[in-house]
Amino acid sequence: MNEAIQENSDSPVWAREDAFPAAPPGYGWMDPSGTRHPCDSPEKLTTAIREDRDGSVNLVWSPGHPRMILPEELEGMGDALRFARDRWTRDDLEGASYKLRWFGIVLGALGAYTFIGAWITLGRQATQPGLFEKLTFAGRTVLASTQCGLALLMFVIFAFIPWYQARKRRAELGNWTEAGIAEFAPTIRFETWLEAQKAPLTRLFLVLVLLVALAQIGCRVKTEGLGSLMSIFQNWDGTEAAGLVKPKYFQGEWWRLFTAPFLHGNLVHLLMNAAALAYLGKRVEVFARWPHLSMAFLFSAAVGGAASARFIALPSVGASGGLMGWLGFLLVFETLHKSLVPRRARRRLAAGVFLTALIGLIGYRYIDNAAHAGGLLAGMLYAAIVFPPSSSPHRPRTTITDRVAGSAATVFLVAAAGFAVVKILAG
Repeated sequence: MNEAIQENSDSPVWAREDAFPAAPPGYGWMDPSGTRHPCDSPEKLTTAIREDRDGSVNLVWSPGHPRMILPEELEGMGDALRFARDRWTRDDLEGASYKLRWFGIVLGALGAYTFIGAWITLGRQATQPGLFEKLTFAGRTVLASTQCGLALLMFVIFAFIPWYQARKRRAELGNWTEAGIAEFAPTIRFETWLEAQKAPLTRLFLVLVLLVALAQIGCRVKTEGLGSLMSIFQNWDGTEAAGLVKPKYFQGEWWRLFTAPFLHGNLVHLLMNAAALAYLGKRVEVFARWPHLSMAFLFSAAVGGAASARFIALPSVGASGGLMGWLGFLLVFETLHKSLVPRRARRRLAAGVFLTALIGLIGYRYIDNAAHAGGLLAGMLYAAIVFPPSSSPHRPRTTITDRVAGSAATVFLVAAAGFAVVKILAG
């Protein structure tokens, strides 16, 4: 759809009638991959929605609707949708509870093992301490244990947060009435439309991060052989060569501010950041336009890295500073352009900040909170300076200055990733 048509609409792009593809004749549904599944009757379409076990029914069509719509927007689907979501939320909560239980058992067993070991060690001393001293010493040993700290962090990220979110979705099912569906539909429509949008620059960022990760793995294979591939969950090589090593940065190697964001510590670190990059990057690129994707990342990564250099002594790697910059950017940008994004979708960004802060508090010994905070504030500042408040439902247009500056920032970031690869392989 061209810009002239957009300007003639009073709705944001995701809420317009032509946001989704034209509907074929008859009844049917389309899955997230774009495959269409015609149905012989409305009853068969209702059955498909009711028996949808994994979110396969992405969009539907029926006579009277020139465009595909959400299942939530099709009249008479309330019971079928509630049945499907009842099963979704139940299965989701059961799976999350299972992980919570087993992660909890592992965490508890590791904590008990560390506590008992410290207790026994103290008991072997010539001077026998009292019960309170033993309890204090063993408790401090557990709190200071790297293994227990990492186990707690993994418990929160991979067990507690998914369980809490599944429990919340299960509780929200009580609101899934006809009126409730109408309330949730804008957010679902927004997310469905956003998922279908192309974001080529975001994909470029993912490719750059992947290439640097392959260089880090290749460096280890070169020095330790193919057997080192089994240790991809452990610390990767390349930090000394291109990471934010603080003494070297203060000695004049300023470029480390821009190479370190493309490096990652291990496979889990990479996958978590890649998932955040894919979602936040697309949201910035689609709504604020592509030049600000690169400029906001570059600015936020630099500020986050500088904050890390001044407050954290250990070396740092990872795109978190730039990603937190995108998150802060979206918080301010979408607040200044309230008509662009549904309120529930904006609230999820705020929840992301809260969860990141919680994870940072628990894993403060392993997570660069200075880079997170610096990047977040930098992204918020960037959006506040560059974008004035607007009540328009239209996405802002880019200027020539935006495109020139954005192109320069993109070229700089590509060069930084390439330089990181060279430094890693040479090191």
